[in-house]
Amino acid sequence: MTFRKDKLLKHHRRKKRVALVLLACLLIAVGFQAGIGWVLPLLVLAWIAHEAWFSDHLFYAPDTDYVYQFDERLEIVPVDFSGARLSLAADAAPLGENDTLILAVTLRSSCLGRLFDPFVQIEAEGKDEDRQTFERGAKGVRYLNLTGFAGALRGGGVWLRGRHCCLQGTPRLLKATHPDYWQKRLLVVAPHADDAELAAFGLYSQAKEAWVVTLTAGETKARHYQRMGLEPIEAARIKGRLRAWDSLAVPLWAGVPAERTVQLGYFCLQLSAMRASPAEPVASSEADLCDTRFFRARNRVRLESDCDGVPSWNNLIADLREIILLAKPEAIVLPHPLIDPHPDHAAASEAVREALKDLAWQPEVLLHYVNHLSDTDRWPMGEAHSGVALPPLFENVGALVPWVLPLGRPCQIDKAMALGMMHDLTVPLSFKERHRRALQRFFVRRRLSPFGADDFFRRAVRRHELFWVKKWTQ
Repeated sequence: MTFRKDKLLKHHRRKKRVALVLLACLLIAVGFQAGIGWVLPLLVLAWIAHEAWFSDHLFYAPDTDYVYQFDERLEIVPVDFSGARLSLAADAAPLGENDTLILAVTLRSSCLGRLFDPFVQIEAEGKDEDRQTFERGAKGVRYLNLTGFAGALRGGGVWLRGRHCCLQGTPRLLKATHPDYWQKRLLVVAPHADDAELAAFGLYSQAKEAWVVTLTAGETKARHYQRMGLEPIEAARIKGRLRAWDSLAVPLWAGVPAERTVQLGYFCLQLSAMRASPAEPVASSEADLCDTRFFRARNRVRLESDCDGVPSWNNLIADLREIILLAKPEAIVLPHPLIDPHPDHAAASEAVREALKDLAWQPEVLLHYVNHLSDTDRWPMGEAHSGVALPPLFENVGALVPWVLPLGRPCQIDKAMALGMMHDLTVPLSFKERHRRALQRFFVRRRLSPFGADDFFRRAVRRHELFWVKKWTQ
């Protein structure tokens, strides 16, 4: 499977190179006309402008409507919107405290909203205020997340104040009512170590019973370990061993016992190749390994495929079937096969579906998460601890049912600590990344996460976890 984001990034860089060549020609022309002394200051200013305002990986026009098709189970709740105050209409049905509430708004950035990130401040009496941030220059339909504000909407209302943007027209409030999924037995499927924590730490840490199964060791892209003096193969192996350890150890922080965590030890970015030839073993691309047992050594759960360690799709499906029969999950948490474009994530979702075919145990529901997007790597936008608006979506992926789990501040802190235990999220930033962050902090007023330098500390430590619900039928 082609990683669409790589294609978009390649196209983005090609356009950037063309723009840089044109800029260089312009500066040379200016240098000849005004004197060579002007060229260096202009180059510095151009570099600052690029790093501060034009370096975001945004692969879509920000003045485009987000396109969502919601399932008919979502109810439209009539609301009144006057000035900045949003309240329920007199004939509106009552809202439950745990209802998922999504507000469709039409947003328009101001001139300053092209220089600074526009956001909507959400305020209500007796509630912590929230802010939900959008891309610079945003214009069109966007979706605010008002989950947790049901009581305020029933009472005095909620105030929506745009900063560097304004709300136009009448918003549309959508309500989805769900059971308490954290009261069910959960199986969280993570393609790599940290995927479970990024998407669902708050959920599985509160669950009545949770299992976490990680499909790959995540041994690729080990340049950080090569800088320690390790050879490439050795670096890939040590990175895979560390991430395999993380996948087993970090769920303990959430109260998941070691007997309910499993590392399957397949190889990073190889799941799609395994699916293409189900019976054939597919070796690691960097660690010179063709045996999953290398990364399974610390599993408490023993699987049938431990007898041969063959890294094949057929063995992966057999492993998942064995774990599902052992865990008997009522809900399976896994990547969304269409919204999350990472090839390992899409393959993981397909593997779960294939494993469930004709299996004696079937879950009631699938809870899909999204850790990556094709169109940007900024989402969720804004700062740590803020709310999670719905992500950019521009194509029909079927009827969607959102479920939002609010996380209190103590749970957010625990989640941040869990991410801090993940070795892959503690790799130091490059020189370029550090200076880009500094410039954006100064010029664009973007605050850094207090928990770590990796951008996932900003993106994942939020007051919401967002899932897409699918009732499971074979």
